[in-house]
Amino acid sequence: MAGEPAGSYTRIMLIDDYVADLGRALSGPAGAKRDLVVEARDSLVDTADALEDEGLDRAEAERRAVEEFGPVTVVAPGYQAELTACAGRRLGMLLFISVPVTVLMWSVLWRLYPADPVSWARQPAWYHPVSRLLDVLQLGTGLYGGLALFALGRGVRWLRPRPVTRSLGVLVWTMLPVTFALSLLLSHGTSAPNTLGFLPSVPANLVTVALWGMQMYGATRCLRISRTTTA
Repeated sequence: MAGEPAGSYTRIMLIDDYVADLGRALSGPAGAKRDLVVEARDSLVDTADALEDEGLDRAEAERRAVEEFGPVTVVAPGYQAELTACAGRRLGMLLFISVPVTVLMWSVLWRLYPADPVSWARQPAWYHPVSRLLDVLQLGTGLYGGLALFALGRGVRWLRPRPVTRSLGVLVWTMLPVTFALSLLLSHGTSAPNTLGFLPSVPANLVTVALWGMQMYGATRCLRISRTTTA
């Protein structure tokens, strides 16, 4: 391009092509991926600048900087492991917070809008065991999210992030259908309906569905990312 210093076009193409190849080799949360790619590019540019200051022409400095940084096939697995851990940490945090919040929200609503005492006395024998099972499954999911969050944070130096992240995705896609089925059974399969009105039930259901949607999105991303061989 007119007015550019000699070698500037080669510099942009060389570093940008390498960074583009690195970006295509990685999969993960967009923000975290962008940060890693920008960090790699900045490191390449800094190295090339230093080599140019030592007397190399820009094109040669760029070539040497890329060689020292390493082939994409060698560099990408380390970056991908961080992105895999990042996706798992995000889903783990979401489960650790959202699942107990959902359980607490509905528990409070059931207490504020209890079932009619006469109808409640006629509830089937399976109601209490199923209700307890639902609570245990939900709280267990939240607890596992917290443990995975720890494992992918402080524990990541001892554990590979791929199996932990993948297990979170599998857990969500396994537990959500079970949770939905048990919730539906408790709500419509008994003769003791609660007195929850339309106004409080609609916001609560919207919050629940929104959180489930976020969990499914995060789980799908974790399963997709953990399929890659570099994760």
